[in-house]
Amino acid sequence: MSTGSSKLIILDRDGVINEDSDEYVKSAAEWVPLPGSLEAIALLNQAGYQIAIAANQSGLSREYFTINDLHAMHGKMDALLKPLGGRIDSIFFCPHQDSHQCDCRKPAPGMMKEIALRYKKIDKIKPLTGVPIVGDSLRDLQAGDVMGASPHLVLTGKGEMTLAKGGLPEGTQIHADLLAFTNTLLENKVKT
Repeated sequence: MSTGSSKLIILDRDGVINEDSDEYVKSAAEWVPLPGSLEAIALLNQAGYQIAIAANQSGLSREYFTINDLHAMHGKMDALLKPLGGRIDSIFFCPHQDSHQCDCRKPAPGMMKEIALRYKKIDKIKPLTGVPIVGDSLRDLQAGDVMGASPHLVLTGKGEMTLAKGGLPEGTQIHADLLAFTNTLLENKVKT
């Protein structure tokens, strides 16, 4: 299967795959998967989906953790996924804070543009049309929506608070968690 024709799903990390923390997830020891999230990723992989993570990681520029700490967190995630038959195909992250006014910090679309280029989705004005983006915050969904991705809110992490605030992109589908999204997608009940 070529990269251009593959099925792709974009996931936020904190609050979708692993527990979130207002004090930031700063180490592999603090990186704790949410129940069912790793199994969900494995199911998606086994159904032919590639998984790209797009995560704001301003803790890097705030010096709460180092790039080596971030790699250790992702190494732990990979190690826990492997026995389940799961994998993450690519990880994109923004190390900046809002005050840096970069193009990569969600809700800005920079990471989504990079994902579109990596997966050769460059033939349309909205190159991520039909690609689900799963997040627990409004900024996750807005970043994908501007590029045509179909927005999916999970109620883990900050999801319930995000839902209560409203203002979600048109067509946002709501799921209890990543496993619920996966089960709905694989039962062909998700609109892409």
